[in-house]
Amino acid sequence: MADALAALIGQYDISGRYLDRNAIDQIGDYFSAAEQRLAAAEQISGAAGAIVREASARLFRAEPDLLNPGGNAYTTRRLSACLRDMDYFLRYASYALVAGDNRVLDERVLAGLNETYKALGVPTGPTARSISLMADVVEEMLADAGIPTGALIRDPFQYLVRGLVEVDVRNR
Repeated sequence: MADALAALIGQYDISGRYLDRNAIDQIGDYFSAAEQRLAAAEQISGAAGAIVREASARLFRAEPDLLNPGGNAYTTRRLSACLRDMDYFLRYASYALVAGDNRVLDERVLAGLNETYKALGVPTGPTARSISLMADVVEEMLADAGIPTGALIRDPFQYLVRGLVEVDVRNR
């Protein structure tokens, strides 16, 4: 699992070049945002269960049919799997946030997801919405803690959503 810094240096190493002004600026940006990324990850780690509970409550209020017979969260087993997956997406979003690099999401989450969700008949629309809702909850929580929010925080969540939408599996 690489971070943005290792990826940048790796690109220059492969081409046999010294770091130029653009690379130095990118490294400076990486380090200047490190404190914000780490503070956000600490908040997420400490409140992961609450984040998942609040985001799932919002999802099921907006889409109660998911909990009804025929819905993908109907039965305790399916609901538990939904909550487990939300926690999984939240955890990996926090890894990408700390790394400053979304490639971990490709490697550890999105690769193979299409086949898995197809095999299980899981629609990705509600899953993508749950990830967006978790981003909302995280931003609210961070704002309450005085930690700046915005694109830096939301980016890993949006990346997951875009990846899921690309492999959208329609509800059967």
